[in-house]
Amino acid sequence: MKLNQAQNQAVTFISGPCLVLAGAGSGKTRVITNKIAYLVRDCDVPARYILAVTFTNKAAREMKERVALTLGKQESRGLKISTFHTLGLNIIKSEVKEIGLKPGFSLFDDKDSMALLKDLTMEKLDGDKEQLFLLQNCISSWKNDLIMPEQLQKKALSAGELEFAQFYLRYQQNLRAYNALDFDDLIMLPTLLLRHKEHVRLKWQKRIRYMLVDEYQDTNTSQYELVRLLVGERARFTVVGDDDQSIYSWRGAKPQNLVLLQKDFPALRVVKLEQNYRSSGRILHCANILIQNNPHVFDKKLYSELGYGEPLKILLAKNEDHEAERVVAELMAHKFMNNTQYKDYAVLYRGNHQSRLFEKVMMSNRIPYKINGGMSFFARAEVKDIMAYLRLLVNQDDDNALLRIINTPTRGIGRATLEKLGNFANELHVSLFEAACHPQLGSVISGKGLTAIENFNRWIVGLADNVMRGDTQAGIREMIKSMQYEEWLYATSTSPKAAEMGMSNISTLFGWITNMLEGDELEPPMTLPEVVNRLILRDMMERGEDKEDTDQVQLMTLHASKGLEFPYVFMVGMEEGLLPHQSSIDEDNIEEERRLAYVGVTRAQRELFFTLTRERRQYGELLNPEPSRFLYELPQDDLVWEDKKPKVSAEQRQQKGQTGIANLRNLLNK
Repeated sequence: MKLNQAQNQAVTFISGPCLVLAGAGSGKTRVITNKIAYLVRDCDVPARYILAVTFTNKAAREMKERVALTLGKQESRGLKISTFHTLGLNIIKSEVKEIGLKPGFSLFDDKDSMALLKDLTMEKLDGDKEQLFLLQNCISSWKNDLIMPEQLQKKALSAGELEFAQFYLRYQQNLRAYNALDFDDLIMLPTLLLRHKEHVRLKWQKRIRYMLVDEYQDTNTSQYELVRLLVGERARFTVVGDDDQSIYSWRGAKPQNLVLLQKDFPALRVVKLEQNYRSSGRILHCANILIQNNPHVFDKKLYSELGYGEPLKILLAKNEDHEAERVVAELMAHKFMNNTQYKDYAVLYRGNHQSRLFEKVMMSNRIPYKINGGMSFFARAEVKDIMAYLRLLVNQDDDNALLRIINTPTRGIGRATLEKLGNFANELHVSLFEAACHPQLGSVISGKGLTAIENFNRWIVGLADNVMRGDTQAGIREMIKSMQYEEWLYATSTSPKAAEMGMSNISTLFGWITNMLEGDELEPPMTLPEVVNRLILRDMMERGEDKEDTDQVQLMTLHASKGLEFPYVFMVGMEEGLLPHQSSIDEDNIEEERRLAYVGVTRAQRELFFTLTRERRQYGELLNPEPSRFLYELPQDDLVWEDKKPKVSAEQRQQKGQTGIANLRNLLNK
């Protein structure tokens, strides 16, 4: 497919900083992949000097595949396409000494971080879940804003702030003692390193002659600063984003980073992609009118050449049970009349709690469905167990990993023994594993507990030596076999089928590890520490990502729908208090909710349905919600409100009946 004029301009402008304002469905991935090819073929920039960064592994993988198709293996050799966090991890690995870490550091996921925070604050917070969750979020925000604990302590305004700043300091000190990093460190540490060490900054600027960033409106302060430091004064970069699709402020994303670009790079060229290749003209007209209610620094208007299309329909229901029944009935009738597939339909909602009733009605009608954002592969107990063993093999200072598996499968190392080991480690200021190997351990633990710990240590040391120096794959296989994990799984699972599933998941994990150790066309071979860190990173970034393309109705939140498209979309719960959400109404933050509604509208390719209820039960209270203000902001000529629907003529009814009979014949003849 040929590039349109705006896309072509975005691809061929390479002499300075470039912002591509890419509206929904305007072909931004094509622009990025074509620009990479243009740089390599027409501008003689070797692929190894080009870096493209995006937010999810799925997007990075898709981009890699598309570039490989455009350029081929030879020309794309050395090209770096990764997520922000993988880029950060690569910089840290390369500059490990400059940062002051030991090689073979561990990555803590959010559960590891929470366990550490709980431990550090037990005396003051006594395991208060709300306070711990708040503390974890505060630390994440501070890291995203590049604020260190020492700075925070100086500017704390209250006793509460000072206490949280002290917890943050102890948390960072403990991470350093464990030779570990958390998810936010992967951006913060490289950014601070490049900011403060000129020789490192110049080295990385030489390595990266051209940088491309996707979904730029989702960057936070540290990501913006990392990009700024990597591109330097030469400012050879292209960022692609859409301020109208910025819906992650709760994760630290700052759409104002698009505005900041103009300030930091006065020569910035702005290119607007306004032709949409996804949706009907009517859907886009409605989306444009809706989003015009938000203030804009950059104006853009999406248009389509796909025809004007069907009116947007608004369905009314008595209550939330009736709403689910209405959606499912409408979906089944629509599928029958239009001879479509289940996967052509998506049900989008504001909050996860809304999915339960839709699931129930779909199950009772035997409609296959998939909830986007279900249980992550890495969240399964058996996968977490094997990952914890691997984490311990590559970093014996990883206390969280050790605590998870020292008695899994059962080895006779009980709670009391572990408590004594923990106290002994604290006295010595060493990790649990180091304490477990200490010659004086016998002074605090005796009998069977001591023997069990000594046997475990010897086994881990031998395994670590085996997998790091010898045949890594054979070593991992031997580890799973020698600890008799399969037998233990069958003995402790709820059923033989559950144990079988568990072993199947371990087999899948082993397959991934093998592939990464061996490498392929897109990735060079990795060492075991690299594999472990990459898998932890994949877990953190891909929770809920699924590659299956089965025939199922898609159920997902509006946030999860970003970047996806479906022929037919149901946006449910279009009521004040749900969309816009009540907390946003209370905080006077309607603009982001409107962007969320805009994202929902622009997911639809052919037809869009909205639903709302007259009554809705929330937290045990019966409410009579008002229709969402966003419905009234849409152009009313393009909507059909069910209670104001024009009467259908006899001729139209007859035509509809004939279509139904024709589809029934097709079904019977299949």
